[in-house]
Amino acid sequence: MSDVIIEGLRVNYLTNPIGIGLEAPRFSWRMVCDRIGAAQLAYQLQVAVDADYAALVWDSGWVESHASSQVLYAGEPIRSKTRYTWRVRVRDEHGEASRWSESAYWETTLAKSDWQARWIEPEDAVDPEAFKPAPYLRKEFALDKDIASARLYITSHGLYEATLNGKRIGDQVFMPGNTSYIHRVQVQAYDVKELLLSGGNCLGVILGDGWFRGSINAISTRNSHGEKVALLAQLEITYSDGSQSVVCTDGSWKTSPGPILKSDMKDGEIYDARLEIPGWDSAGFDDSRWQAVHPAQIRFDKLVASEGSPIRKMEAFPVREVIQTPSGQMVLDFGQNLAGIVSMRVSGPAGITVKIQHSETLDQDGNFSLDYLAPGTNGGVIKGLLQRNEYTLKGEGIETYEPHFTVAGFRYAWVEGYPGEIDPAAFTAHAIYSDMGENGSFTCSNEKLNQLHRNVLWSQKGNFLDIPTDCPTRERAGWTGDAQIFVHAGSLLMDDAAFYAKWIKDVAAEQFPNGLIRNFVPAAPPEKSPKLMNLIEGSSGWGDAIVIIPWTLYQMFGDRKILEDTYESMKAWVEYERRHARRTHWVKWINPLFWFDFKRHKHQRFIWDTKYHWGEWLEPDIPISKVFSEIIKHIIFGDPIVSSAYFTYSARLLSQAASVLGKNEDAKAYAALADSAKTAYSKEFIKPDGTLKQYSEKQAPYVRALALDLADESLVANIQQKLVERVEATGCHLGTGFLSTPFLCNVLSEMGRADLAYAVLLQEGVPSWLYAINHGATTIWEDWDGVREDGTVSASLNHYSKGAVVSWFYEYMCGIQMDENSPAYHHFFLKPQPGGGLTNASAGFTSMYGRIESSWEIKDSATIYSFTVPANSSATVELPGNAACEGVAGVSDVQYANGKTVFNLASGKYIFTCR
Repeated sequence: MSDVIIEGLRVNYLTNPIGIGLEAPRFSWRMVCDRIGAAQLAYQLQVAVDADYAALVWDSGWVESHASSQVLYAGEPIRSKTRYTWRVRVRDEHGEASRWSESAYWETTLAKSDWQARWIEPEDAVDPEAFKPAPYLRKEFALDKDIASARLYITSHGLYEATLNGKRIGDQVFMPGNTSYIHRVQVQAYDVKELLLSGGNCLGVILGDGWFRGSINAISTRNSHGEKVALLAQLEITYSDGSQSVVCTDGSWKTSPGPILKSDMKDGEIYDARLEIPGWDSAGFDDSRWQAVHPAQIRFDKLVASEGSPIRKMEAFPVREVIQTPSGQMVLDFGQNLAGIVSMRVSGPAGITVKIQHSETLDQDGNFSLDYLAPGTNGGVIKGLLQRNEYTLKGEGIETYEPHFTVAGFRYAWVEGYPGEIDPAAFTAHAIYSDMGENGSFTCSNEKLNQLHRNVLWSQKGNFLDIPTDCPTRERAGWTGDAQIFVHAGSLLMDDAAFYAKWIKDVAAEQFPNGLIRNFVPAAPPEKSPKLMNLIEGSSGWGDAIVIIPWTLYQMFGDRKILEDTYESMKAWVEYERRHARRTHWVKWINPLFWFDFKRHKHQRFIWDTKYHWGEWLEPDIPISKVFSEIIKHIIFGDPIVSSAYFTYSARLLSQAASVLGKNEDAKAYAALADSAKTAYSKEFIKPDGTLKQYSEKQAPYVRALALDLADESLVANIQQKLVERVEATGCHLGTGFLSTPFLCNVLSEMGRADLAYAVLLQEGVPSWLYAINHGATTIWEDWDGVREDGTVSASLNHYSKGAVVSWFYEYMCGIQMDENSPAYHHFFLKPQPGGGLTNASAGFTSMYGRIESSWEIKDSATIYSFTVPANSSATVELPGNAACEGVAGVSDVQYANGKTVFNLASGKYIFTCR
């Protein structure tokens, strides 16, 4: 029998999930074996509806395949409300079978026909402009039999917190999550057997405004999806004798306001402990003064299973320092910029109100302020962003407060009204984000780069709260451009496949019938959006997220299902781009020279020069305070050198996706479209000497042309030289903006100038990544000089997108590069590039096949390389110099050429020395 161990069993990226959908699931597992060359030749999967596998619903038999990721279920039809148990075993490279893995399971959610519950609304007519108290809802029921199992299926309009007999159900927060409510409302499922009692029971729920009717986006739009919160819940109890009972939301439920007088995700929470209702969620409570709820006519066809990463309260941070500011404010410094809440212990007389307001920074005078979040103005808190919680004491000894339905972006908290001297031990900051699990690790001999890596990770944590937001303070919007820029780097840092797979469904759901993709998702319906926002929807680089993200997830995780689910949306977006490229900008129509030379401009039908585009966005010479003039310019003239580039790029990726899915005619058609668009791009924008015709002195057009493969081969060397000249002209400072910054170091390395990539990376003046490190940053800033030398602050201090540079740490500094022909790193490349004065570097991340690691250390005149290739995968290594590798077990096809050593590695751990 093989000594291979099978572990890491997951269904749809989740471990033992409860309440997933009724589609055929995808299975993944990992082989664990230290033996050189360990590989999988075949697998056998078994799925049953019992724990002993007597009631099999699928036995795959032995399937000759190396696949251990995204293996599609092919058994009997999936049933709702059912627990499935599964296990897997493999045959190794010697043909020997492993032991069966430990069993794993998943449970399915309700089918639409299973719902007996009704939607209920706890409120009468409401004033849409006013904040409303959070409704408390309750339902009592009795049980008198031995319980075998119990499941609660629940969702809401707004957010819910559910309890059973006074105990919190589950450890997730901000449920049912942030989705496009008019298209998709997620349902969660919980195992609540252990919370039920013999005799009287009570199911209690509190509803908060959340993303449904609370403040969202930069202008704090409220009531975007509706004006009334609502609840839908169904508790199904199965007894040991096989009988069942169901407790549903219906007209028999009772409701009352409670101590939460206001709950807004951005504005904050107001909580009056004097209004608490002891025992409200326990059986026997007198609810005779509570009001009846109202059954509501709300559709069930928008209900979907919850399969994203759960939102949880994660790391806790004690107070690092209590600061009394020059203006007399008492401010707590938690030492880490994060998205989350502050909990508090306090005692004092009834009626005293403690206020806690949150900010990422202090101002130039050392005072608490939120003024920096109002770009382009003369100061003032941006509309709706108070980030302030208020707690009124009940006066009964030591009281504990933790907000329910709000989240803030902060490092500092200003405390007002605290009775007596502030005790730092009484306050704790709690980070809240989607629990994806950390995936990558990096360390090197330069501590500033280590801090940069940590900052990027914390910006991802601070912004990946069910959707990928731009920042956790000002806007909190799911900007598509930010998400597509970061998707590759983010997938190296955290296990975000389920997170992105959930969100991209909302992006597709909000796509317009004409193919337009919105700038951020979820968003208010167009009829509730400001006219200006509707005018600037559908920008290139942002809308292209619908193509770039699914393709990247396929490459990173080998998930065809994501491509299948989004393919029609991908195609619709590219066709949207094609239609707009065929149109001609009005400026050309009024130019007589255009008509005189019309035939020569035929290629321009592939140049997208119409509509609004964000463009490169936030280049160092156009900081956030100057962007409004750029917006007006792009509304009038567009930005064809950017939009045409992404049209070409998306057409190419769509062709590749079509090929993967076996859509051969589409693959040929879109490959031809991409080729034509590329030819047109070269003619329109690139001179024979490699100079770009627009923004010719900037770095971004050259980076973009190289990174997205937009230039004819004959022009590439000249473009590379022009880029080198422009980088060197800045003293090796980056000059790229939002879209091209993630590609800059990669492009320089690919053209053999890793020395320049290191020089750009290690700059410490503005603009640079390390400037922020030198100024105490713990996250990535929106502006390169977010905190200026004089202490003034500009824009958000927690914007993850520029942190995409960390992918270069993994892929070039340490050399772990994907093979685009082998998804999920089944085969990959190891091409480390030491440099920058570093003496060592190490990176690793967990692929779908296992842990990949690459490190190097310079000692004396030698460089020592260490690699880990996980079982059931392989790598091709390229090292500078001559590596002593011939005759080493697991090494094959050794070649020496051009001062490099190239060879293949089977799975295993290796150490090589180059001199």
